[in-house]
Formats: sequence, structure tokens, C-alpha cells
Amino acid sequence: MHTGQKLDQSVIMADVKAQLQRRFQHLLDKTAPHGLYRWIGFAALIGLYLLRVYFLGGFYIVTYGLGIYLLNLFIGFITPPVG
Repeated sequence: MHTGQKLDQSVIMADVKAQLQRRFQHLLDKTAPHGLYRWIGFAALIGLYLLRVYFLGGFYIVTYGLGIYLLNLFIGFITPPVG
């Protein structure tokens, strides 16, 4: 590869990344006023995941780690800022 091709590829990748970030931010902005529906969707996804774990009989370590991660996020959310 030539240096010019690498530069072109990096510019293209940066453009694609920026476009995906804009689309994701637009989706977040559209769903921001619908808090109740987002919580319902979150609960439904967690329920589906737990059913999958129960019926397949696996992923207990992954589920434990995910639970600790979500608990850590929740504690960080409810803890008042210091300073």
C-alpha cells in the first residue's frame, strides 16, 4: 500500500465513524422523551436474556459479571457527585 492509499482509507473510516456517531446520537435524541418505554424495553431485553440463560443452561459467569456491571452503573447513577 502506498501512503496515499492509507491516508484515503483513514479519511474514509473517520467519515464512516462520524456518520455512525451522528445516527446513533439522533436515535438517542429521538428516544429521550420516552423514558417509560425505554425502561419497559430494557426490562423486556433483560427478561429475554434471563430466559435464554435459563433454558440453555449456561452463561452463568457472564450473567454474574453483567449483573455486577449493571449494579455498578446504578450505584454510580444514584450516588451524589463529590465536590
